[in-house]
Amino acid sequence: MADTASPNIWMRPERPARGPRPAYSRAQITEAAIRVADAEGLEAASMRRIAAEIGTGAMTLYRYVPSRDDLIALMVDHAIGQEPLPERPSGDWRADLALVARHTRAVGLRHRWLADLPPAGAVFGPNQLRVIEFAYGALDVGLPIDDILTYVGMVMGHAQLAVRAEIAWEREAERGGATAEQRMRRNSPYVDQLIRSGEHPMFARIVMDARQPHMSPDERFRYGLDRVLDCIGAMIPIGPRMSALTRADAPARPS
Repeated sequence: MADTASPNIWMRPERPARGPRPAYSRAQITEAAIRVADAEGLEAASMRRIAAEIGTGAMTLYRYVPSRDDLIALMVDHAIGQEPLPERPSGDWRADLALVARHTRAVGLRHRWLADLPPAGAVFGPNQLRVIEFAYGALDVGLPIDDILTYVGMVMGHAQLAVRAEIAWEREAERGGATAEQRMRRNSPYVDQLIRSGEHPMFARIVMDARQPHMSPDERFRYGLDRVLDCIGAMIPIGPRMSALTRADAPARPS
């Protein structure tokens, strides 16, 4: 269990005010940990392993990074920062939120171990804060903050679910399991039987008419994202370029 009394890693100075220059930087330690996690999974990125990767002992590493939770926080924030976002929203909320979704997906597919972290693992490091300011700022023109949280959550949730599905299929293939196409072929006789029974009309429509099961991951991601953005557009009180409105023109915030 993490020590809730210890300072947040972002509150700790990287270098002490006095004493010799540190032999390692946080960036060096973090990059070594990400290399291990990318290649072997998050569990492999132990404090002892990362210390060995940079050529020091585990106890020495703890002087730089006090806990593994802190190490993971550094890894997550560094990974987020590897996919750049503009400094500020463009004024087109739909384009900006689509960019946030693509950013989330790109980071997740580049670093598959992120999918193994609990959903509540927010770290609020500098790179994550940049994403927050960009994503939530795209809708900050008078909407209640809880609505902004909900709409951005819908977009990021879509991206995260897409990433988890893609990673699950990749891992299944790496284990030598059946691909999605192979599973469909294997289940075809049973599916045909269900359709002929006439007892499952919605299931029959999915099998006979739906395009999504036959889309590539990229196509499925874009299709779903467009629908999420359409839903958001139907709920907000002004059009797709609402961020271009001035504060004076935007709907008043509730008192």
